[in-house]
Amino acid sequence: MPTWLIVLIVVVAVAVLGAVIWLVTQEMQRKRLQQRFGPEYDRTVAEKDSPRAAQRELAERERRHKELDIRPLSASARERYAREWAQVQEKFVDQPPAAVAEAEQLLNALMAERGYPTEGYEQQVADLSVRHAKTLEHYRAAHTTRQKRDEASTEDLRDAMVRYRTVFEDLLTDGADDEQHHDHHDRRNGHDHDRDGRRDTDRHEPDRHVTERQASATPRTESNGGR
Repeated sequence: MPTWLIVLIVVVAVAVLGAVIWLVTQEMQRKRLQQRFGPEYDRTVAEKDSPRAAQRELAERERRHKELDIRPLSASARERYAREWAQVQEKFVDQPPAAVAEAEQLLNALMAERGYPTEGYEQQVADLSVRHAKTLEHYRAAHTTRQKRDEASTEDLRDAMVRYRTVFEDLLTDGADDEQHHDHHDRRNGHDHDRDGRRDTDRHEPDRHVTERQASATPRTESNGGR
């Protein structure tokens, strides 16, 4: 077999192998992004010119997210936010539009304390989509209602409150399991007291009450004739 033919076969084989590797890599990337972003993946593909452009957009969101200082809330902060949310929902009974506005403000405050930038709605959505894609549509829908609050019905406002609560709870509890796992690890290694001599479990006891409040916190408009 001539040398030039052997070289040609090798070159073609390398090119085919490279193409196969590239296709496999692209497919793995697509599946990874699709799994991470869920419905947000399909939405981004529909908005972009091609799936590859959508994948570049989502990959860029991941890159930006890694640069953010996202942190879980302390147990006391979760307790405080849950208490403030309950107060906002109480206000919904008599002042639905004002309550929805305060719900969005409280959610923005929670985002900021978690480390998310809160300037610019579109950037907010992009940043949240990396870890909170499952509740992102709730945020979009509630924000839309919030913008037209003067024209929204009481039922629309109630729906916005429920959607805001879904996002709120997602942000409130995200990272809490990691914190509790860390505390459990410390206790197993003998570090079961803080500087004041209290047990770590005492500091996290309010979490149970937070869960109870969240479970019972729903807008009470039905008993007020839909006011």
